[in-house]
Amino acid sequence: MSHTVTGIISAAQNAPVESATIVIPDPGAHDVVVRVQACGVCHTDMAYRDGDIEDAYPFLLGHEAAGIVEEVGSGVTHVEVGDFVVLNWRAVCGECRACKRGEPHYCFDTFNASKKMTLEDGTELTPALGIGAFAEKTLVHERQCTKVNPEADPAAAGLLGCGIMAGVGAAVNTGQVKRGESVAVFGCGGVGAAAVAGAALNDATTVIAVDVDERKLEWARNLGATHTIASADMEEQEVIDRVRELTGGFGADVTIDAVGIPATFRQAFYSRDHAGRMVLVGVPNLTSKIELPAIDFFSRGGALKPSWYGDCLPERDFPAYVDLHLQGTFPLGDFVSERIGLGDVEKAFDTMKAGEVLRSVVVL
Repeated sequence: MSHTVTGIISAAQNAPVESATIVIPDPGAHDVVVRVQACGVCHTDMAYRDGDIEDAYPFLLGHEAAGIVEEVGSGVTHVEVGDFVVLNWRAVCGECRACKRGEPHYCFDTFNASKKMTLEDGTELTPALGIGAFAEKTLVHERQCTKVNPEADPAAAGLLGCGIMAGVGAAVNTGQVKRGESVAVFGCGGVGAAAVAGAALNDATTVIAVDVDERKLEWARNLGATHTIASADMEEQEVIDRVRELTGGFGADVTIDAVGIPATFRQAFYSRDHAGRMVLVGVPNLTSKIELPAIDFFSRGGALKPSWYGDCLPERDFPAYVDLHLQGTFPLGDFVSERIGLGDVEKAFDTMKAGEVLRSVVVL
């Protein structure tokens, strides 16, 4: 049966978000209705609101979510009613060229729900990242649901659905940080702080956090940074020299740009050791350009890697990090800065832009 719920939509570019009545249709054969328990407020949602991703308004925002499976389609086998799940936006198909070559984290044909959620007047909604979880319930494909330990706090577990997994995965999966290595992370908001935590989890000996904001550096220290660099009043080369100083004069084994602007890209590129690995997980805007002398690219060796979603496999990674959290090994709960209601999303965007939180989480 169809459901009518309250959700938060973005109706027009740069306009404040608004509450609306959302109609969730009967699930298709492989669709699932999930009762949302918590959903993090991510920069990506703000980018949808501001038209920085696409212009398919109106959007049903929200995607870093956890909840309970409430209704399933006739062909669903992946989950059952009552399962506690974290929602993911990379529901791998298993059939595309990336999946068939053993790289499902690059899947080119991920699944989404077969039907559209709408407003009461029938206007179709575009769900953020195919999820749309700033709502009491949402409709997704069964493969977008990843079962995790139900003992976990939904506000913490849901954050694995996007930003936190992107940061942890940038260190663990893309950067392949190893025990005893040195790591420098540029930008310590939610994604960068998670990269710091991932590097610490993999037993990096030196974890350097770089940011212009002292508050974010304190968060990074609490999540495992061994050194911090307050870069607000530093020239680009000074930052690079300081990273080298902290790594025996050589540079870091792994550098992670969690901002995605030319300045942090250059800092990450030149702060790594010869044959070091650099990871770009911060999403650049549509007009940014990277300019480097070709000889510098060639002569430094190593690897430059973009990181999509932390190169994660939700079915493998989400349950593992939830379990590590419950065991006290991975501080997932520390990323929850505040718990808010559905009506507080627009205010939470302002809080996020001001750098006052790692994550605001809507709790339903």
